Amino acid sequence: MSDIIISHVKSKKELKAFIRFSYELYKDNPYAVPDLLETTLDTFNPKKNPAFSFCEAELFLAVRHGKIVGRVAAIINHKANKIWSEKNVRFGWIDFIDDLEVTRLLLDAVEKWGKEKGMTKMVGPLGFTDMDLEGMLTDGYDQISTMNSIYNYPYYPEHMRELGLEKEVGWVERKVFVPKNGHEADQQKYFHIAELVKKRYGFRIHEFKSKKEIRKGGYIKKVLDVVNRSYANLYGYSEMDERQMETYANEYLTFLDKRYLSVVETAEGEVIGMGICITSLSRAIQKAKAKLFPFGWFYLAKALWFNKQPQILDMLLVGVLPEYQEKGANALIFSDIIPKAINDGYEWAETHHQLEDNGPSQAQWKYLDCIIHKKRCAFSKEIK
Repeated sequence: MSDIIISHVKSKKELKAFIRFSYELYKDNPYAVPDLLETTLDTFNPKKNPAFSFCEAELFLAVRHGKIVGRVAAIINHKANKIWSEKNVRFGWIDFIDDLEVTRLLLDAVEKWGKEKGMTKMVGPLGFTDMDLEGMLTDGYDQISTMNSIYNYPYYPEHMRELGLEKEVGWVERKVFVPKNGHEADQQKYFHIAELVKKRYGFRIHEFKSKKEIRKGGYIKKVLDVVNRSYANLYGYSEMDERQMETYANEYLTFLDKRYLSVVETAEGEVIGMGICITSLSRAIQKAKAKLFPFGWFYLAKALWFNKQPQILDMLLVGVLPEYQEKGANALIFSDIIPKAINDGYEWAETHHQLEDNGPSQAQWKYLDCIIHKKRCAFSKEIK
């Protein structure tokens, strides 16, 4: 008989224990970046996370002799299931010690809950939506994580395979060197193409005078509409509604340098593409020990506004409407961001995770000096 107990998270105290388990598991790891406590509490709060309007979730803890040894969230995104004609239960926020029995019991709990809800497949790690953390790291364990990606130990995917889960989908992430000091590559092609499309189509970059303009001018919805339309055919994507857009805006606007919101417009002012970057907050979040209050804000503020020698630029999102992807709109984004990154002293940029079989997305980096330095995937298993 197993000495491991699987329990449901029912109270706020248990929820905090659920979140903090990963802090303890990775506290001495120099590459892991913990989830911010306050943000994660909101993620699992139905009153604050609008995804609960079309999702349901159950959180589980694995406990041995009174000590937490694993955790997992079971999630059903009914909107995504309807769009993709699937009956998937997702598992996310999964962490566990290197004990196969712990992992098995956590996944069994997800599978049982999903089966009770009529689901026929278990897949993960995935969150409520594409804007949450997703994908288990399978390569790049010696690379620092970002604030919006998962870090895990090498034994995680080994456990998945040993328990009969198979690769469902894969993503890659790139380290893109800022074009200077021998890394110039063929960057001038972006500037050449940008000038051509400006003259041919009248495309332009919108220069924001303030963050207030971003919100008051309706650019949050315009930009995230581009995300909805350009990501619509990507694996498991479900369209953001206005409540979700507002939630993400409130989360990221604080950290955003308006100069690194690169918005491409037509001559008529229609937003057709966007790139969103922020300075890396990974080290700052580590120093803050994943808490904004009472003193964590100091480290984030220092990284955002007082770091004279920034190293890493995180590229959170890049997207162009499908009908403009062959017209050079993305070249304007790169021609806008590259000079700023050089001038501000960045050494390299970290791309968001991209589907490994998404040809157009992979091709956009071809004129830059870059390497694939992380790989991740989602695993799945049929529920019988």
